[in-house]
Amino acid sequence: MGFDLKDSLAVNTLRVLSAESIEKANSGHPGLPLGAAPMAYVLWNKILNVNPKTSRNWTNRDRFILSAGHGSALLYSLLHLSGYDVSIDDLKNFRKLGSKTPGHPEVNHTDGVEATTGPLGQGIANAVGMAMAEKHLAAKYNKDNFEIVNHYTFAIHGDGCLMEGVAQEAISLAGHLKLGKLILLYDSNNISLDGPTSKTFTDDIKSKFEASGWQYILVEDGNDLQEIEKAINLAKKEDNKPSLIEVKTIIGYGAVKEGTSAVHGAPLGKEGIEHIKKVYDYNYSEFDVPKEVLECFELGIKKRGEKAELLWNKMFEEYQEKYPELAKEYILSFENRKIKIELEPHKLGTSMASRVSSQKAIQQISNQVSEIWGGSADLSSSNKTMIDTESDFEFNNYIGRNIWFGVREFAMGAIMNGIALHGGTRIYGGTFFVFSNYLLPAIRMAAMQGLPVVYVMTHDSIAVGEDGPTHEPIEQLASVRSMPNINVIRPADGNETNAAWKRALYETKRPTMLVLTRQNLPVLLGTNEFAEDGINKGAYIISEAKGEIDGIMIATGSEVALALEVQKELEKEEIYVRVVSMPSQNIFDEQSVDYKEKILPTAIKKRMVIEAASSFGWGKYIGMNGKTLTIDTWGLSGSGELLFEKYGFSVDNAIKIYKSIHM
Repeated sequence: MGFDLKDSLAVNTLRVLSAESIEKANSGHPGLPLGAAPMAYVLWNKILNVNPKTSRNWTNRDRFILSAGHGSALLYSLLHLSGYDVSIDDLKNFRKLGSKTPGHPEVNHTDGVEATTGPLGQGIANAVGMAMAEKHLAAKYNKDNFEIVNHYTFAIHGDGCLMEGVAQEAISLAGHLKLGKLILLYDSNNISLDGPTSKTFTDDIKSKFEASGWQYILVEDGNDLQEIEKAINLAKKEDNKPSLIEVKTIIGYGAVKEGTSAVHGAPLGKEGIEHIKKVYDYNYSEFDVPKEVLECFELGIKKRGEKAELLWNKMFEEYQEKYPELAKEYILSFENRKIKIELEPHKLGTSMASRVSSQKAIQQISNQVSEIWGGSADLSSSNKTMIDTESDFEFNNYIGRNIWFGVREFAMGAIMNGIALHGGTRIYGGTFFVFSNYLLPAIRMAAMQGLPVVYVMTHDSIAVGEDGPTHEPIEQLASVRSMPNINVIRPADGNETNAAWKRALYETKRPTMLVLTRQNLPVLLGTNEFAEDGINKGAYIISEAKGEIDGIMIATGSEVALALEVQKELEKEEIYVRVVSMPSQNIFDEQSVDYKEKILPTAIKKRMVIEAASSFGWGKYIGMNGKTLTIDTWGLSGSGELLFEKYGFSVDNAIKIYKSIHM
């Protein structure tokens, strides 16, 4: 396909609109939009198969992620010209409070945005997740002459993204999995925020990517539209390797300070805007879009996308006639519905680690929910995340439902986000709870985007034992509990674990973290009847005081059994306490005032918490005079049973602490 003056004008329109949006906001990053506009234009108006009229409703559209999210002004300009619900006024309101055009792209906020980006590197991992989802769904649903899942995932990123470890983790896995429909466009301008990349980043990109199993393509002139298009089409022809297209660009192209870090993240100023217009020979007033450019996008991305979706709809109608059950399942899988499941209850008198009861739940869930898949960061034998009756997701077997993420915790989290954003499946991933620190930035992005992913976090306390303090979680519960819009659930036995999984799959707008034990937990009296409602309310009375209430003991996870033992011993002294299991603080906090008062009556001020983790965060439940049996120091190496004894998690010590509470 040839390029003419209209295409050059369109590229410059993207540049100027982006610069003007930033200038209007007096805030933003013009460097990337001015340098990367040509590759973005070619990709969007000549290659990308999306239909702006139906936006994210067309399931077989190509996906695009701006991993370098600070260049959002360019994305918003593209969305406006392509016909998404982003107006000129929205561009003028760039970075303004409540606008459709926030400082970094936000999914579900701006029409056409596929992922929330900004923290560098995660967008690349998101793209890997989307490409994995495409491969899995294609293997599951495609039939001869019916490739209902057949699309590409593209991302634009810069040097900063490639410096981040999460990107390297994801790039390694993508090459291993041979994700041929994943194409990265690298805005290679040798400049990062602080200065030239020669100060910090001199990797041989070609060798690095080829060693990781990628196809490497170089475009030496980032303004050469024809070479960019040729490179993208070449990348699309490679089926067995993901592709990196390194496009050599000039940051802030056309600006007074082009080619320097000074143009990375500061408005150009009015004189600077006039300067780039002269350089581009762009003779249009502020926010004025030339008619030729509108026509260019009308005949390009709009027409192509509408035609592509019409053809796909026709094919899918035929697919529905020939494969009605599969078609129904496919449609249902993209509805992000509240999934209801049935799980076999755990019987009183039995004992099982909650990681094992989670494993049993996963086996049952896999039989009821065809779209669920997941894995672990090389700890599946410990996390118990494998589906026994299913195969592994790998090259030549993309239909597999067991994912081997490798020792890549951060990438696992960000890839899970990409899978969830793609749609069509429900994803879970596991590691040791202490290593949740590695993937917290990805968990944060999942919560921010409202993605119903599930984290299976095992080995939840000092009961890890002999592995020592490096592997024994202390502060992790307080950390993840402080994060908005995530359910953190620490179940006390198999029935609470079942209920936690049920709640996780019923969620549609927030992630869930299951915090599970290595050691066995006895099935507790009452959980078979009350755990499900209790989990859905965050806390419940697992054992009421047998006489006039003296106080309340709150416990979670493995310590609920200890609290019940303490209750029995205190009863012998005619001291009667209520035991509350609080598997999820955040869910409890969301309940009505009446329910919270029912569980923790204001009048009962004598309160104690038992939890083998940091005391941080428990103050609001026990008040100034309440006490905790918790751990506010590092663990030790030794048997888990002896460690619990050493740190005071015994009936005698718990009673001593409780009796020391004076009201």
